[in-house]
Amino acid sequence: MNLSALISKFHDVFRTTSSPRAFFAPGRINLIGEHTDYNGGHVFPAAISFGTYAVAVKRKDRKMQFYSENFPERGIIQGSLDQLEYRKEDDWANYPKGMVDYFIREGYAIDHGFDVLFYGNIPNGAGLSSSASIELATGVLLDGLFSCNIDRVRMVQLGQMVENHYIGVNSGIMDQFAIGMGKADNAMLLNCDTLDFEYAPIMLEDHDIIIINTNKRRELADSKYNERRSECEQALADLQKELSINSLGELTPEQFEQHKALIHNPTHQKRAKHAVYENARTIEALNRLKAGKLKEFGELINQSHISLRDDYEVTGLELDTIAETAWQLDGVLGSRMTGAGFGGCAIAIVEKSESEIFQARLTDIYKKKVGYTPSYYIAAIGDGAKELNIGEAE
Repeated sequence: MNLSALISKFHDVFRTTSSPRAFFAPGRINLIGEHTDYNGGHVFPAAISFGTYAVAVKRKDRKMQFYSENFPERGIIQGSLDQLEYRKEDDWANYPKGMVDYFIREGYAIDHGFDVLFYGNIPNGAGLSSSASIELATGVLLDGLFSCNIDRVRMVQLGQMVENHYIGVNSGIMDQFAIGMGKADNAMLLNCDTLDFEYAPIMLEDHDIIIINTNKRRELADSKYNERRSECEQALADLQKELSINSLGELTPEQFEQHKALIHNPTHQKRAKHAVYENARTIEALNRLKAGKLKEFGELINQSHISLRDDYEVTGLELDTIAETAWQLDGVLGSRMTGAGFGGCAIAIVEKSESEIFQARLTDIYKKKVGYTPSYYIAAIGDGAKELNIGEAE
C-alpha cells in the first residue's frame, strides 16, 4: 500500500477529515556480527526499505485509538493516557502503548491522545525486527506530534526498555539502534556495550541484497539462544580465572588462541571461539568496505556462516542449504544466515544480472533437499525512522 492509500484508509477507519501526519520506521538486517552483541562485541546492521508506516492525528482528549492494517480483524484497540499498563488483550498495541508510557516516564509532555493507523510491509516471521520497527515508528510519531525534541539515541534506548521491561523480551539494543540511526547506503559498525558506532558506506550499485526466508517454523530459537548465552558466560568465567576481562569481545583471536586451554569444556571453547573470531571479522568488515573491497567483504560473510555452523551450531539444514548452495552460484559475493538461527532468514549479496537465475536455481535445490520453497525479498539499505512528507510514495 502506498501512503495516499493509507491516508485514505485512516480517514475511513477513524471517520475524520483531519489531516494526518505520516511516519516510517524501517526493519533491519545484520550483515555480519551474529551472536556477538551479548558477548561484548560488535554488530554490523543496516536499516532496510521494508518497515512500519504510522499515520496519526492528535486528539483533544486523553484517548488513544490504535488500528493496524495488518490485523484488521482486531478493529480499533482503545487506550487512554491514564491506563498505560501492559494488557494481554491489547495484543500488538502494547508496543506503541509501551513507548507512550516510557516517553511520559522520561518527562515528555504527552498530554493528549491520538488516533493512529499502522501498516507494516516487513515479511511476517522473517526476523527483520518488526517489533522494534513499531516501537521506533511510535517514537518518531510522539516526537513529531508533541514536539519532544528527544535525543535520537535516547529514543532508541527507550525502545529497548519497552522491549525488555514492558513487553518482557530480553533482547539487546541492535534492532532499535539500527532502525533509529540508519542511513541510506550505509551499514554501521556498532559496539552494543558502549554504543560507539561508525557508518560504513555500502555501494552496491551492481548488486542486490537478497533476504531469503527459510519458511521454517522457529520452535527452537529461544531456548537455544539462552543455552548459547549461558555457554559463553561459562567460557568467560573460565577465562576470567587468569585474565582481567569483562567480555569475550575484548579478546583478539591471537589472545584467545593463547588462553583457550583455560576453557575446559570443548563445547564452551567452540562457542567462545565463534564470539571472538566473529567480532574480529565484523571490525575487519568495516575496513574492507571503506577500502571498496566488496569481494573481500563477501568472503567475511561466508566465514561468518561457517563459524555459526561449526562452532556456534545454530544453523541447521535449511540455512546451511541456502548458504552452501549460494556459494556455488554465479554472481554471489557472499551468503550467510542472519538473526538467531534455527530457521528465520539468510542473506546473499548477488549481482543484479544474476539475481533471477540465482533465485530459480536456489529454489530448485532447496526444495529437493528441504521439501518446500523459500521466499525472497530484495532490500535496499535506507534511512532510519523519520517523518514522511505527505504524498511521498512507499
